[in-house]
Amino acid sequence: MLTGLTRRVVGAPRLVLGVAVVLLALCGFYGLGAADKMLAGGYDDPHAESSQARDVLDREFHRGGADVVVKIDGPAGTDMATSGAAAEVGRKIVGELEAAGYVQKPILSIWSNPGLAGELLSRDKTSTQIIAGLDGGDELAPKHAAELSDRLTGKIDGFEVKVGGQGLMYSQVNQQTSKDLAVAEAIAIPISFLLLIVVFGGAVAAALPILVGVAAIAGTMALLRVIAGFADVSIFALNLTTAMGLALAIDYTLLIVTRYREEVDRGLSRRDAVLRTMDTAGRTVFFSGITVGLSLAALAIFPMYFLRSFAYAGVGVVVVAVAAALIITPPLLVVLGDRVDALDVRAWIRRRRGRPEPEPKPIEQTGWYRMATVVLRRAVPVAIIVPAVLLLLGAPFLGIKFGFPDDRVLPSTATAHSVQQEIRDEYDQDSGGTATVVVEGAVSDHAMSDYAAALSRVTGVGAVTAPVGVFLEGRQVAPGDPSAGSGEYSVVTASSDVDPLSEAGQDQVSALRAVPAPQGSVVQVTGLAALNHDVVAALLTYLPWVLGVIAVLTYVLLFLFSGSVVLPLKAVVLNVLSLSATFGAMVWIFQDGHLGGLGTTSTGYLVATMPVLMFCIAFGLSMDYEVFLLGRIREEWLKSDRTRAANDHAVAVGIARTGRVVTAAALLMSIVFAGIAASEVSFMRMFGVGLTIAVLMDASFIRMLLVPAFMRIMGVGNWWAPAPLRALHDRFGFKEE
Repeated sequence: MLTGLTRRVVGAPRLVLGVAVVLLALCGFYGLGAADKMLAGGYDDPHAESSQARDVLDREFHRGGADVVVKIDGPAGTDMATSGAAAEVGRKIVGELEAAGYVQKPILSIWSNPGLAGELLSRDKTSTQIIAGLDGGDELAPKHAAELSDRLTGKIDGFEVKVGGQGLMYSQVNQQTSKDLAVAEAIAIPISFLLLIVVFGGAVAAALPILVGVAAIAGTMALLRVIAGFADVSIFALNLTTAMGLALAIDYTLLIVTRYREEVDRGLSRRDAVLRTMDTAGRTVFFSGITVGLSLAALAIFPMYFLRSFAYAGVGVVVVAVAAALIITPPLLVVLGDRVDALDVRAWIRRRRGRPEPEPKPIEQTGWYRMATVVLRRAVPVAIIVPAVLLLLGAPFLGIKFGFPDDRVLPSTATAHSVQQEIRDEYDQDSGGTATVVVEGAVSDHAMSDYAAALSRVTGVGAVTAPVGVFLEGRQVAPGDPSAGSGEYSVVTASSDVDPLSEAGQDQVSALRAVPAPQGSVVQVTGLAALNHDVVAALLTYLPWVLGVIAVLTYVLLFLFSGSVVLPLKAVVLNVLSLSATFGAMVWIFQDGHLGGLGTTSTGYLVATMPVLMFCIAFGLSMDYEVFLLGRIREEWLKSDRTRAANDHAVAVGIARTGRVVTAAALLMSIVFAGIAASEVSFMRMFGVGLTIAVLMDASFIRMLLVPAFMRIMGVGNWWAPAPLRALHDRFGFKEE
């Protein structure tokens, strides 16, 4: 199939390239509007109790949307609860909120809800909050919050007004992500191009991976805009699209062009060299794409659309990158001909210095081959020491803690972060920690009073507001909120003085859920603490399935590629070993705050969805390099006499043939991910740093040390498979010819 495709595209190269240019221009133009269709949320499980409760709040009470928090600071010595001037400012702001058609009721303030003073009034009483929910969900609520922030922020009659809340956080995350994406591209593309000139020696050859990368990004952006038309897609999928599109294009084109040059150096004509290259390296690229794509596709198992979005983007970018590498690169090589080596910097430097063209060395005399033989001679010590080092580096991962993203994912200069930090510092109770309980069923006033009183006795809970009254420490202290009752449903809110994302917050939501429901009713608890609890529970529920799917599919695909039942197991184990060290570094830096959290705000936990996402991506990229290396080793093995010495020679030759390619690809890919590490959104910085470490560690510790060491120890056993499976591979396996 691949040979036939190559013959067709090189048979009419200019036509193919012309069609590709038109198609990609259309995709690029259409994909420009993708960001406007994407959302900033998607971290919660829509089937969880907390999400179901929010749906009821929205449907039955028109409340529960992303909140907007208006913080009012008065002059020194002002008692916001008793000041007439403060009350007048408060009424103006409430009037502005009520005039906006998208603000939900009730609008909470100390003037209309004096029982919530513990939550809405600062310790020194010079600051207060007005809190309301916003209509529109993840799509429109952020825009509404930004509009309110623009309208209300500033001075009103001598009082300073600031706006924060979850809705504004999402808005600012959207804005920051768009800026970060431009920065990442500005970092990655020019630096990658300069390094590609060094790797290839010429500017023309160096431009090929960039062209293929731009094609992959343009095609995937258009695909994501189409998907966003009928499914929720996270805006962070754009970061993956840019990074993976460029990284995979560099990987695949680097492999193809390097092999193409090898075939030309062996005396093949340019056209025959293209055909031979696509029959070998092209097959490897095709298989690698399948492996990476399936690792990312497993993310679609999770119910959170944040993770599913990366499945859409990941599979899309792999498909487009592979298609671009296999369809665009061959005709480009044919059309360029000898000009692919034009603007050769290294040749220009040699001419300037009067040096002759170097004679190609036999593979056995190269530095990569000698390094491989050194590792092969010391296989047992390497196989013991390197895993021990990786496990030691991964030790901090044992203390990992998961949390839900809040305002602290933004830089401290973002108003959503700074306002919420002021609330954490100045108030006894954090409005973000408020738990909302939806009670379904007809409940008597007496039973509701007993239930609300029981909730108010839970450790760390402040005022509990129910339709029948406000309760504090088990006793009623104020009238209730009659609007919180609606026939079949009632709403009870419980304020809190603990961080909702801390262990105490998680213990508190468990205790709230453990309070017996009023007889004849069903209760559901929501709020930030409950959402965090349910997200972690969902991840732990689905994670074994995701890991199992990835492991099984990877094993089967590598068996079809290699014909061995040993090598796939080795690949899976070594990849997991490498990633343990990467995750250890992430916990040590971003959770525990070492190295200053690399400029982020350390909260004592990692955003729960990120380690899972990083594992799937890093595992897929590790298999990318595994396929590159294993393809060349197997090629040499099949030409050998199948002895132990032949196994060692095949391993050394495979590393010598791919060492430069894998190292260059890893360095270039790490630059691409380092562009994401420049993000001002903390978990995206962690994402970029983590994948940079993972790629570099995989290309060095795993590919160049552990793979040859373990293949030396296993000897000819590397290639073993039971007779029935050998027959299966002979019939259905991938073969390089």
